[in-house]
Amino acid sequence: MKTLFLIVGTLALVTGLLWIGQGTGYVNWPRSSFMVSQMQWAYYGAALGLAGLLMIVISQRR
Repeated sequence: MKTLFLIVGTLALVTGLLWIGQGTGYVNWPRSSFMVSQMQWAYYGAALGLAGLLMIVISQRR
């Protein structure tokens, strides 16, 4: 279970950071993405990144 939380948490954190970058317009990849420069996706990314970070912390405590 510890390893699963670590893997899922890491994937969630990385995906959240990508969404923040796309939502704020810093990451324009892929060019045709509907998420580029849409602030709502930055907020979704922040929430997902926070959830991933919590999963990583929980995996280290067990």
